[in-house]
Amino acid sequence: MTPRARGSVDRSPRVGAAIDCGSNSVHLLVGVVDHHRVRPLADESTFLGLGGAAAEGQFGPTLISHLTATVVGYVRLAQTLGAANVVIVGTEPFRRAADAREAFASVRTATGLRAATISHAEEALLTLIGVTGGRRVKSHLIVCDIGGGSTELATVGPRRKPAAFGFRAGSASLTDRHVRHDPPTAVEQRALRAAASQLVAGAPAIPRSRFVAVGGSATNMLRVLPVAGLDKVLTPARLDEIRDTLASEPTVVAAERHGVSPIRARLLPAGVAILSAILRRYEADQAEVSDLGIREGLILATTEAGGEWRRQLRKLAAGWGAPAPD
Repeated sequence: MTPRARGSVDRSPRVGAAIDCGSNSVHLLVGVVDHHRVRPLADESTFLGLGGAAAEGQFGPTLISHLTATVVGYVRLAQTLGAANVVIVGTEPFRRAADAREAFASVRTATGLRAATISHAEEALLTLIGVTGGRRVKSHLIVCDIGGGSTELATVGPRRKPAAFGFRAGSASLTDRHVRHDPPTAVEQRALRAAASQLVAGAPAIPRSRFVAVGGSATNMLRVLPVAGLDKVLTPARLDEIRDTLASEPTVVAAERHGVSPIRARLLPAGVAILSAILRRYEADQAEVSDLGIREGLILATTEAGGEWRRQLRKLAAGWGAPAPD
């Protein structure tokens, strides 16, 4: 199956759902698909810490049980809200854990749904679709998602095919390697910046582009610096200010003051270091922060291409239908 031609199918609004099992949390999005938009009906997450367990080698029976129960609850909610199709994917922890197959076998037994472990490239391209709404772009675009255990980037242009790549490191893994104090010491902050710079040094060259950051790391950075929350833009100077603020506040203080979870507050300094390094690598003067991402991309891709969405993912990431409006 190829991406459907515009007007060739019924485009009336439909309800779709996506469950994304990531390093920090398991997320659910249920939304009404109306052409290139996903209008949320439910948007929930549960912290399970799958990435930390995967880093130790496996999830183990207890965590698999918690994961299965979480997914079962999310599937029931999605179906209650009218989702005809629920797609379940696993990201970095499922690429690493020795018992990832057992985990998803448990999910399938409990829900009747087959879950898929997706690659770095698939994760990045789905995020790109989420940001663009599956429309063709009029200028070069880079989309970046800093997760707990990995970081993905995707790019596309008017005459450039979609490309994607990732790093096997994210805010949680860098924190675990380099931070022992709360808040991080100056030495630990320098270690985070050095590690992040080394991480992105080998990233491929990309033409100067509009830069969009998505995911929990980027959206929670906005909470630390209210002025950035007004225009949803992170500049290198603003990232430095966020870093300095977090360096002066223990996790519990930062969480209460900025309205983020304590777990997220602990990981934000590493997220800031990674995003700062990526902006330097691509000589970008700012990152626009978007609430859209992989789950919107999953819902749009599966609505457009059905069960063939993985086979057609690069074509879908190039966009279908009319280009995005100015």
